Amino acid sequence: MNETKNMEFMQIAMKYFPEAQGKLKESGIEFSMDLIEPFMGMFLNVMNEAYELGKKEAQQENE
Repeated sequence: MNETKNMEFMQIAMKYFPEAQGKLKESGIEFSMDLIEPFMGMFLNVMNEAYELGKKEAQQENE
């Protein structure tokens, strides 16, 4: 997947970071930018797979 898509996915993740941080804090889990790093690779993998699935479905609809 190209870097542009990954940057778009990261922007989406950062948009929801404060909400996720708040919910985790309510559960007693402190979550900071330092702790997010290991999860970002997994998030990018999920987003890339979802993107490819949507792309494939769109291509099949256009055939």
